[in-house]
Amino acid sequence: MTYDLLIGQRLYSSWSLRGWLPFIVHDIPVTVHDTLIYGDAFYDDVAAFGGTTTVPVVKTPDGAVLTDSLSILWHLAEAFPDRGLLPDDPQHRATALNMIAQMHAGFMALRAACPMNLATAWDNFVPDDAVRADLARIDASFGAALAASGGPFLFGDYGLVDAYYAPVCIRIAGYNLPVSDAVRGYVAAQLSHPAIRRWRDEGLARDAELDQYDMDLPRLPFPMP
Repeated sequence: MTYDLLIGQRLYSSWSLRGWLPFIVHDIPVTVHDTLIYGDAFYDDVAAFGGTTTVPVVKTPDGAVLTDSLSILWHLAEAFPDRGLLPDDPQHRATALNMIAQMHAGFMALRAACPMNLATAWDNFVPDDAVRADLARIDASFGAALAASGGPFLFGDYGLVDAYYAPVCIRIAGYNLPVSDAVRGYVAAQLSHPAIRRWRDEGLARDAELDQYDMDLPRLPFPMP
């Protein structure tokens, strides 16, 4: 019973990463298919896969099509309740679900100002007030979760909420964004995870750099731990 997953370029597609991580971390069989965001065939590829205009897209073993990362996560949590995708503790589970929903709908300033880019880091990025406000909210929610669970991930073991915030951790590292020491330790744990390392290595091996993600800033090596 294998799923099919359509994703964009690994170096840049934050939503593709969110859709891919739960399969890999939780050992759910999946066949990965690639398309190129900004490529001439992108919309045709997505439509042929059964999607609309975005990636990721998942085909379930029984033929259903999931066209949003949030629906992919909810489906997997229901289909694999014994894999630890969500915390067992009811309060932690509710908080994790809320954090996922907040990420799906919010933090627009951070997302717009700091596109995910695993090919490079940027020097001298100065966050504006809106980005700092997003970071303050993220820092508070991460800090509370880590304090309650003891880490190393938000609710102990790596779960759906960590998959959903992995691109945020990549942004924090790549733009050297101001966060607390506790959150910086969580970022290091995320970037050290074998699945994140695999995703980046595959991206470096197969993805061309996209001009759309270039910043008018000096480049630095991406700070993988």
